[in-house]
Amino acid sequence: MLFGDELVVVRGGGDLASGAAYTLHQAGFPVVVCELAQPLAIRRAVSFASVVAEGEIIIDGIRGVRSGSVADARSAAVDGAVAVMVSADLPLLNQSVVVDARLAKRNLDTTVDQAPLVVALGPGFNASVDCDAVVETMRGHALGRVIWDGPAAADTGVPGDVGGATAQRVLRSPGAGTVTWSVAIGDLVESGQRLGVVGTEPVESRIAGVVRGLILDGFPATEGLKIADVDPRAERSACFEISDKARLVGAGVLEAILVWLNRR
Repeated sequence: MLFGDELVVVRGGGDLASGAAYTLHQAGFPVVVCELAQPLAIRRAVSFASVVAEGEIIIDGIRGVRSGSVADARSAAVDGAVAVMVSADLPLLNQSVVVDARLAKRNLDTTVDQAPLVVALGPGFNASVDCDAVVETMRGHALGRVIWDGPAAADTGVPGDVGGATAQRVLRSPGAGTVTWSVAIGDLVESGQRLGVVGTEPVESRIAGVVRGLILDGFPATEGLKIADVDPRAERSACFEISDKARLVGAGVLEAILVWLNRR
């Protein structure tokens, strides 16, 4: 690996986090992803978070594997896989870089002293205060921009426009209960079609399109939790490919790390 001594820990394994992990791996960095025991990832076909339940995943040719210890994770990352650990806290991996890619829209526990370089994604972070750099995640001309001083754009609360749909494409849990799906990622659906249930309450698509994301079947959802995403563009292959947004955000993370290495 070109940067084999510069271990990167990515906190979060959703689609944007995975876009960053993929980009860094391809550039020659060993990468360890830290996830929750019950990941909140929706776009599971392109999320290293899926390793938690499945043990392994291949995303655009890059293998993600589950690691049960710090030693195993470091070894797997150096050997060429993206290692995935279940760890809500930041493990002691002697990392060079920490990337907070959990997209909580607020700073949960990240501090600028957690690694020689700390990068965070999206709203809730202030570069030079909470972290060294923030990468913009809002769709638009600034997407992927690296911010070295100041915050990312504030959260609007409205999902980005995809194929002309914004809030309509995102489905949230109608109540608390166990999620049970009757469709799969990649299925074409119609407006009003039942996709599954949360407990006994139905979850229906509000638009026609392709099911781009579903939270893991059997997940214990809380009311209002994002649980599914329907893409009106209806391009099935896109459900299984890293998105343009994830690639741009990943490129921003790579830029931040390379700028830091160059300055060092």
